[in-house]
Amino acid sequence: MEAKSPVVILNEPQLAENIGAVARVMANFGLSDLRLVRPRDGWPQERAWASASGANWPLDGAQVFERLEDAVADLRLVYATTARPRETQLPVITPREAAAELKAASEAGQGVGLLFGGERAGLETGDIALCHGIVTIPIDDRFRSLNLAQAVAINAYEWRMGVFDRPREAFAHNIAEPADMESMVGLYEQLEGQLDEAGFFHPPEKRPSMVRNLRVSLGRARFTDQEVRTWRGVITALSKGRGRVLEKLARQKAEKGEG
Repeated sequence: MEAKSPVVILNEPQLAENIGAVARVMANFGLSDLRLVRPRDGWPQERAWASASGANWPLDGAQVFERLEDAVADLRLVYATTARPRETQLPVITPREAAAELKAASEAGQGVGLLFGGERAGLETGDIALCHGIVTIPIDDRFRSLNLAQAVAINAYEWRMGVFDRPREAFAHNIAEPADMESMVGLYEQLEGQLDEAGFFHPPEKRPSMVRNLRVSLGRARFTDQEVRTWRGVITALSKGRGRVLEKLARQKAEKGEG
């Protein structure tokens, strides 16, 4: 069964702009079910739509509840997000761990959700008691304050990574295949030939190990066909340039009668 994205529940949110910013990040990561519990300034608020920057669908479908108990009533797995320690015996996990557990429950057909507290005070112990665990973002102790949309974004990102754990098709199709070994060997031999002429492999008995090191380091790059052609062009240009320098030196010696 395909995983249905978690419900995002905002408990007593204060600023309409923050609600709009939450809707925006929800849309970024494929979440759409937004529930509001006792928004301070009532609902709807035009400023929320302005802050959403076009991500209107979470706001258009937002449900408003007077009690948190009603907002989570149809859900079977709910995690509370907080950076403050509370007097509870609930498990405390990271957003990544929570995303994996939410995904598993959702794929089993269960309604799942993430609960976020208001901007001023966050979640109270009684709010957390309605949940099955606590999600804490591992931020630096020197500054533990995250705004509401940031907290939603981090959790929504981890959910998205669990559902779509590879680049989108549009990006994947643009990845060129590595060059075949015939092309790579041609590059190796051209480079090694020029290095022989330049006297790079010295002393001679170390040539095999030096060649091996060069091939290994170039092979790790996994050049595409175009990159192989570019590098071979670079080597050719450098070799021609060296030839012109030698010719110039020979002419200068001849002019001075040193030839």
